[in-house]
Amino acid sequence: MKSSARMRPYSSIVLDGLSRAPSRAMLYPVGYKESDFSKPQIGVASTWSMVTPCNMHIDQLARESALGIDAAGGKATIFNTITISDGISMGTEGMKYSLVSREVIADSIETVVGCQGFDGFVAIGGCDKNMPGCMMAIARMNRAAVFVYGGTILPGCLSGKNLDVVSVFEAVGQRAAKKISGQALHDVESCAIPGPGSCGGMYTANTMASAIEALGFSLPNSSAQAAISKHKVQDCRAAGAAVIAMLKKGIRPSDIFSREAFENAITVTIALGGSTNSVLHLLAIAHSAGVKLTIDDFTTIGKRVPVLADLKPSGRFLMSDLVGIGGIVPMMKDLLSAGLLHGGCLTVTGKSLKQNLAPFKSYPKSQKIIAPLDKPLKKDSHLVILRGNLAPEGAVAKISGKEGERFDGKARVFESEEKALQAILSGRIKKGDVIVIRYEGPRGGPGMREMLSPTSAVMGCGLGKDVALITDGRFSGGTHGFVVGHITPEAFEGGALAIVRDGDPITIDSVSRKLTLGIPQKEIAARLAKWKKPKPRYRRGVLAKYASHVSTASKGAVTDFGF
Repeated sequence: MKSSARMRPYSSIVLDGLSRAPSRAMLYPVGYKESDFSKPQIGVASTWSMVTPCNMHIDQLARESALGIDAAGGKATIFNTITISDGISMGTEGMKYSLVSREVIADSIETVVGCQGFDGFVAIGGCDKNMPGCMMAIARMNRAAVFVYGGTILPGCLSGKNLDVVSVFEAVGQRAAKKISGQALHDVESCAIPGPGSCGGMYTANTMASAIEALGFSLPNSSAQAAISKHKVQDCRAAGAAVIAMLKKGIRPSDIFSREAFENAITVTIALGGSTNSVLHLLAIAHSAGVKLTIDDFTTIGKRVPVLADLKPSGRFLMSDLVGIGGIVPMMKDLLSAGLLHGGCLTVTGKSLKQNLAPFKSYPKSQKIIAPLDKPLKKDSHLVILRGNLAPEGAVAKISGKEGERFDGKARVFESEEKALQAILSGRIKKGDVIVIRYEGPRGGPGMREMLSPTSAVMGCGLGKDVALITDGRFSGGTHGFVVGHITPEAFEGGALAIVRDGDPITIDSVSRKLTLGIPQKEIAARLAKWKKPKPRYRRGVLAKYASHVSTASKGAVTDFGF
């Protein structure tokens, strides 16, 4: 009886006894047998959808996880949640729903798991917001759970050159600058994305998958597998069995979430040269888990952790190349040996991180993707938290080192992403400009759109080292160049970004970690005194609801902050 209570802490309340006969009756039509009611009830949260290649195969992966659950003695039930496509909606009003979808995913998984009385669950994510959404739900529910990454896409190929989704965005800028023909753009467009899987560089999906593995919530190398591969099938089945094992051992997510585990996630993210979105998402996951984490922790850890991975967008290689040499595990072993990871952290395997890493071999000596610790690509983090009179509550810069460490320029101000993109593509942005895109924050947008379209257009036009871009919005993991996002307070809330004018001097200094508007403080105060808050862009629906509840980007842009 004690064993049963441990294995079925929630489903027994829903399914056992005389009064629960109606509940059992509802489950016979969906395939339950009488013997299934005495088994642990394990949900499989699938983010399957045909709206994006990132998730088009996840229904198959969900079935594999269900097989693993059933084989281990549980009863699996697959259910769905939503996904949206950042890549498709990028640069449009639809992108405002992207970050909102993270909250919807977390809320919906929590809702189903809580309502159905699942004893544990597997969560499978593919596109960017799936992963933090799944992890926020895992943290909230605190039931045995394992995360499975849907896997990376294979590269497209054109004339012997590997392509990915960012290749298309940058080709748009190249075409606008008349560097390529319309036919060349079409050729890139039609070849870049060949099948299922998440975008192929160290963009947000691969970044978050890697961070979650380092956090301890997926099985070793789950983050570095092709979407369509025998390894991903095995990963899904093993994840199902791992949830049952967690129940047997009495392991809950709260046993795994710790300050040290989040430090591991940040360390791996930095070493891989990961997305700025990781700052936003790790803060949100930590908030759901009740672990204290701030943007300043990225600075503290970033001072001692180097960038090792030569991966796109700023590097040469794709995630599929990293998969080919062994994934992230050998790199993690090196970080552990150097004292940069906490090896004692518990993971979903029931073993410590150190124990998980022990069986794996080092990288082949001939590989050029992951630099050795004594010869890093950058000696400290590329994720730089800036403050200053433009961002007193913080901003996030992505400085690979290739852009330089400081940018001084004159502001070119735009009230939306679309207006900025038009200016870039029409040739109105010149060397020395600091493109300012405002009213794109969590509340002002609302939804904090990603700026991959304008940043890629800048690169495609050949201005990557000559202009900078700052915004209270955020950036796709595919963005590179001198860019600063997550500026807080955002313009809509009366941050200094709201009163910047064309021609104002702006300095971005990654060494002093300052984002500075070069006008007197008296002038800033005078302008702010005259500023009037715009009316909300949406007054009903999910965007209005989001805008009224969301916290600042510096606190993760969560919607349950302060309760």
